[in-house]
Amino acid sequence: MEKVMKTHRVNELIELIHPEWKKNSDLNLVQFLLKLAEEAKYEGRLEDLTDDILIYHLKMRNSDENAMIPGIAKDCENDFKTAILRARGIIK
Repeated sequence: MEKVMKTHRVNELIELIHPEWKKNSDLNLVQFLLKLAEEAKYEGRLEDLTDDILIYHLKMRNSDENAMIPGIAKDCENDFKTAILRARGIIK
């Protein structure tokens, strides 16, 4: 199961990075990763940059700066009462 998850993560990262890297084809891969890390305000060492940071940054890179992060939006409720009822399992 873990191998399937890693394969899925690699495929997702490649799918997201490919079109963006093509827009910056003058950069080699490490330079492009450094650029993404800088854009994401990542301040650690490049070898500690996680797949999650890259995936979420690439998903959000061309979106409105006020857009909600994918994965959170699906669980967001605009109405507090609905959120409470859904959390208690009263409504689905």
